[in-house]
Amino acid sequence: MARRRTAAGCCSRVSMNEDNARFCLLAGLILLYLLCGAAIFSALEHPSELRARHLWRQQLDNFTQRYRVDLDALQTLLRQYEEANGAGIRVDTLRPRWDFSGAFYFVGTVVSTIGFGMATPATIAGKIFLIFYGLIGCAATILFFNLFLERIITMLAYIMRWCHERRLRFAGVGVASRDESSGEEDSLEGWKPSVYYVMLILGLASVLIACSASTLYSSMENWSYVDSLYFCFVAFSTIGFGDLVSSQRQRYESQEAYLLGNYLFILIGVCCIYSLFNVISIIIKQTLNWMVGKMVCSGHGRPCSCCAPSCWWPCCPDLQKKNHSKRQVPARLRKKCLKRNKVQPIAPHCPAGRHRYTEGSVETVCDSETDAGAAAGGGRLGRRLSEEMISINEFTGVQQGLSGAAAETTE
Repeated sequence: MARRRTAAGCCSRVSMNEDNARFCLLAGLILLYLLCGAAIFSALEHPSELRARHLWRQQLDNFTQRYRVDLDALQTLLRQYEEANGAGIRVDTLRPRWDFSGAFYFVGTVVSTIGFGMATPATIAGKIFLIFYGLIGCAATILFFNLFLERIITMLAYIMRWCHERRLRFAGVGVASRDESSGEEDSLEGWKPSVYYVMLILGLASVLIACSASTLYSSMENWSYVDSLYFCFVAFSTIGFGDLVSSQRQRYESQEAYLLGNYLFILIGVCCIYSLFNVISIIIKQTLNWMVGKMVCSGHGRPCSCCAPSCWWPCCPDLQKKNHSKRQVPARLRKKCLKRNKVQPIAPHCPAGRHRYTEGSVETVCDSETDAGAAAGGGRLGRRLSEEMISINEFTGVQQGLSGAAAETTE
């Protein structure tokens, strides 16, 4: 009885389950990350801001004394220029903001969520239309980015399978036909690229695209190479500060070719960086799961008092139940159990001998921690750790498997 009371008292201090613990841990780490970033940027940029303010006051005083201009009148003129600047008026001549090419550039920054801010709707009708236009456009573009990542995963699966088959042939090992051996089919068709491998490929592609685009921007926009790299990251990651914006001057050499290259670089760069962020989020979630698994009730790095001396798992019954069920895998599913840091293409339901990769599905932050196995009917069995949404591919596969089982029962 005393032992039960001790366990109950200890567990009362950890009343959250694994999902809530992971969420709170992530929120705390993000807050800490923001505080550290604020301190670093304040130390780097605040002295420059103070120098710029002091220099501006000196220039303003010198101008008013030299030309005998009333300071209040000058400040009124400067405020009017700020209003005109918001409508796209600049001292230097720029290209029109709202002709067809300028409007196309604007809607591209809207649906991609970049939002440079160099052009904004000034009319009430334009602002209202932007709300509904961006609602649909942003959702469709995010779907496009997800499908782009799925195509990347499927392509990598093809390449890994092809390389595996070549290694088998060079080693003198015959590759069995898919009609003869379903096990060999699984070993060849089921190649899944690692999350870290996908992150490396996307990282290298992003660096290559950013370096190529920076070379173009530094020559066409007269920016330094560092400023060009800075613009590429801000644009490709859809941060979009708007301090540097490409293709805004009225005339360029080879203007049509430059505009086309600018559109393509931004499109491909945004796709690669978005996919890279998605894959990195998987690794972050796996790290959080590892950190949650190392948590203890006391919070001082010692084993829980209500558990065995060698127990380092959290003492909450919900967490112990989840960790226990996660470690036990049915024997019939052990050979086909998915690896934790694998991203796998999901093949559609096809007859034997006609198994092909026609679709792909990538682990995202919503389904990276699924302990699943391939079911006989084409569905995937397993428990999701965060009650995540089931994907369309999985839902279709399960429905097809149930329909086949129902047909066999009827016969």
